[in-house]
Amino acid sequence: MKLKRFANVFIYIVMLLLAVIYVFPFIMMVGGSFNKQSIFVPDPLIWIPKEVSLLNYSTIFSQGMVAKWFLNSAIISIVPVITTLLICSAVGYIFAKKKFHGSKTFFWIFMAVLMVPSQLTLIPRYIMYSKFNWIDTFWAFLIPGMWSVMFMFLMKQYISTIPDSLIDAANIDGCGDFIIFFRIIIPLSKSALATVATFTFMNKWNDFMNPLIYTSDSTMYNIVVGFASLLQRTANFGIQMASAVVSFIPIFILFLFFQKYFTEGIVLTGIKG
Repeated sequence: MKLKRFANVFIYIVMLLLAVIYVFPFIMMVGGSFNKQSIFVPDPLIWIPKEVSLLNYSTIFSQGMVAKWFLNSAIISIVPVITTLLICSAVGYIFAKKKFHGSKTFFWIFMAVLMVPSQLTLIPRYIMYSKFNWIDTFWAFLIPGMWSVMFMFLMKQYISTIPDSLIDAANIDGCGDFIIFFRIIIPLSKSALATVATFTFMNKWNDFMNPLIYTSDSTMYNIVVGFASLLQRTANFGIQMASAVVSFIPIFILFLFFQKYFTEGIVLTGIKG
């Protein structure tokens, strides 16, 4: 009994230490954003504000392009969320519940795409987008971001856990694939859909590489590239941290709303292959 109690205490202590380690960067980020320090000093306690000030935030929002950068980030983040949810769930449903000739071959061809690092395709994609006149337009982000092989696989794994008896019963009642998909598959896949939506939004909102390469006009920057261009002109630690807080808030709010479904979706998507 004492050994079990000691083990529980030890586990709690380890978990507490891990929690502190993971939370500390966020505390440092928020604390540093209120610091009036105008230059970066290699001081380990620089993130502790001696005097709380909103100067860094007012400096950021005084920039005329911040609202435009937020709008750009919203467009290239929200639209792919909608298209990814629809396309990946539909394709996942087909591979999970529909048997047709060559289905496994097509599935593994899709999965093979994941083996290719995206960095290898940057130059070919840039050449192709320039031929399509997509550079400095939203099309360079919206069309390639319509769906993701990874999230198709995730949806396929989750939909595989839905009993076939439900679909068979719907077929007996005369329901077609369209009704089955929207009346049965989608309602029962809320957890996986919340996971896909959260990851997609987070990936698109935090995307730095693609907006940096495919945009040269500052009016087309997303919030990440926009703040990076702003920080190039200053070594202000406080502004750096305030920029990080501002760009982090939308993702944090989204996670709060979908936390329950997000956690459940992560757990259940790996139950059945």
